[in-house]
Amino acid sequence: MIRNIVLVHGGFVDGSGWQAVYDLLVADGFRVSVVQNPTLSLAGDVAATHQVVDGLDGPCVLVGHSYGGVVISEAGTHPNVAALAYIAAFAPDKGESVNTLIADPPPGAPVPPILPPVNGFLFLDRDKFAAAFAGDLPAGQAAFMADSQVPWGVDALGGTVSEPAWRAKPSWYLVATDDRMIPPPAQHVMAQRAGATVAETPASHSVYLSQPAAVADLIRQAAAS
Repeated sequence: MIRNIVLVHGGFVDGSGWQAVYDLLVADGFRVSVVQNPTLSLAGDVAATHQVVDGLDGPCVLVGHSYGGVVISEAGTHPNVAALAYIAAFAPDKGESVNTLIADPPPGAPVPPILPPVNGFLFLDRDKFAAAFAGDLPAGQAAFMADSQVPWGVDALGGTVSEPAWRAKPSWYLVATDDRMIPPPAQHVMAQRAGATVAETPASHSVYLSQPAAVADLIRQAAAS
């Protein structure tokens, strides 16, 4: 059993969203760390993740939500990483980035309401945030998330993976079947390509907030590998 868990957040949000998952895992006796990505560049976020992983006393499960999946795909080659868990996340192959993965969406897929970049940073349209990112959360919580967005650097979206960790390490993937940011069919394709053990749950892109038990269950499975 792997006792260390490292949680990596995606774009537009910070690591505090992991608290419900954190609480469940800590109650089970896991040692849980949360990476606060700067989200300025992929290289910077990988460095922030490695800083946390370097400080562990043993192997870990590296967990990524959304863009965090790109981070763990690149950072997961670290020798302290024993398994990967993708939570409604991008799982890029060598040479891929968020930009390449979203360039050709499935027919009829919802288009995330990303506003044009300003000074090199992206935000989601506040008025469309809830429907796109947090459709199964209370209105007040979704509004707070919309108003506390973390600026997402365009360089992070363009950062390409050099050698995806899922090619060498076991992976798990939780598909959020009501996701309107990363289409569920695209999640399935990436999970299958990675050879991941797949689970599904009816949830929005904010599955880690709305369905923390399902997320914690998948992470426990990875930790037991």
